[in-house]
Amino acid sequence: MLNHKRLKVQMKNVRILALLLMFVALGLACNQPAENKENTTPVKSEVQMKLEQYMKVKLTTDLSVLTEKERQMIPLLLEVAQIMDDIFWKQSWGNKEELLNSIQDSATREFALINYGPWDRLDDNKPFVAGNGAKPAGAGFYPVDMDSTEFANLTDKNKNSQYTIIQRDGAGKLVVIPYHVAYKAEVERAAELLNQAAALAEDAGLKKYLELRAKALLTDDYFASDMAWMDMKTNMIDFICGPIENYEDALYGIRAAHESFLLVKDKEWSTRLEKYAKLLPVLQEGLPVEAKYKKEKPGSNSDLNAYDVLYYAGDCNSGGKTIAINLPNDEKVQLEKGSRRLQLKNAMKAKFDFIMMPISDVLISADQRKNVTFDAFFANVMFHEVAHGLGIKNTLDGKGTVRDALKDQYSGLEEGKADILGLYMVTKLVEMKELELDLMDSYVTFMAGIFRSIRFGGASAHGKANLVRFYYFKERGAFIKNADGTYSINFEKMKEAMNALSADILKLQGDGDYDGVVKLFTEKGKIDADLQADLDKLNAKNIPIDIVFEQGKDVLGLK
Repeated sequence: MLNHKRLKVQMKNVRILALLLMFVALGLACNQPAENKENTTPVKSEVQMKLEQYMKVKLTTDLSVLTEKERQMIPLLLEVAQIMDDIFWKQSWGNKEELLNSIQDSATREFALINYGPWDRLDDNKPFVAGNGAKPAGAGFYPVDMDSTEFANLTDKNKNSQYTIIQRDGAGKLVVIPYHVAYKAEVERAAELLNQAAALAEDAGLKKYLELRAKALLTDDYFASDMAWMDMKTNMIDFICGPIENYEDALYGIRAAHESFLLVKDKEWSTRLEKYAKLLPVLQEGLPVEAKYKKEKPGSNSDLNAYDVLYYAGDCNSGGKTIAINLPNDEKVQLEKGSRRLQLKNAMKAKFDFIMMPISDVLISADQRKNVTFDAFFANVMFHEVAHGLGIKNTLDGKGTVRDALKDQYSGLEEGKADILGLYMVTKLVEMKELELDLMDSYVTFMAGIFRSIRFGGASAHGKANLVRFYYFKERGAFIKNADGTYSINFEKMKEAMNALSADILKLQGDGDYDGVVKLFTEKGKIDADLQADLDKLNAKNIPIDIVFEQGKDVLGLK
């Protein structure tokens, strides 16, 4: 017979054991979440992390300063800007929709929109979309399989025009196609919209410019419209559109890429800036270089104004964003009328707040951080643009322009010239008591600005120019690196280095010394391990590399 008492005890023990096992299992489960969470949390892709390096900024301003007709012009000009954007996509990559439709990941698609193609513009144009190799140096301006000999043998007189593309005909031979033919549908629509906007324009100068710009898009002759743009003085709206800069053509530095800016003038800030452009001839005479390299006289019609930007499109919107403009690029217009310098105040303030100040907290010595100020940043950027008008436009041997002589190396050296001569101008104007600014603020802010622009990478003309300056300053003791990894500037040695670099660049330009510029960029245009470690610190702090815009009619509250 079974012992019922013993059986009950055994059954009780089984139940207790089962309960114990259940509690153990629960305990194990309670200890799992952290590990499970760690294993199940999505790991950010490299592209997602790159996307987060851009700070989103809304482009707005107070439109109540505009008249009713000026506000009616804005949608028309926004549509023209979008057309410039579409053309730039063709120049930088090709078929925009074909690329975007081939990308499944939303982050990668958004990053492609920022970069106008599958190459990261702020990381030496490295491809980030599978299946794409190195970016062609000639972008979409030339056949990818064209070599230098084939181009040299092309006899078309317009092959070096900045307003043409090179393609192959049905027989595979190279042919030169004017922009107004290659982009016929786009420029015809843009011209129609510009004429509609001109009909609404109440400012005579703006009206004339828009009408002439419409004609220019249809003929690729921009001289008359550039001259009209220089004559505008009382306009509240400013609009830049068409083929402007040649950064995108890294093969020969010839072709101009399409872009557009829509701007609203800030009258208060513009009034502060009026006097400086008139001092250009005096500043040209004082350049720290032999007289023959400063014999040209800058135009006296140059002016400075501050604006808020409403829209960026095309070349200026790709990768790193422009925060100031110096135009026109036509040397004939510059020598006859000078140039206009437009400071993009709202975009500039965003870069200062979200990028410059955080960089300073990491890389500038604690005792000099107080010298990083927006006024100094504004002045440094502003006089960078003014400084494009200084120096020399034609080589001393009389064989042509500096641009033609330096070819693909021109943009990087020109940006370097403008940077260093901008600081020279600030220094001279303060010494002349024409500018109220603490020079220590300007110099320390300038140093912080070098780190900001170096992050654009060696593929960028601005990034390359800043790398050259960083190592040039380092060799001459313009700054020291402290034990804590921060930098302190030596005011007097930086001033000496500024003058020396100014002279070196102006000589390279005046001599049309292509090989000398190549040597300079080869020796000083790369990021070494020590500098890379500094840049890695900024990335570790999640400091944005640049800004990206929320812009358009919806942001502006327009229908």
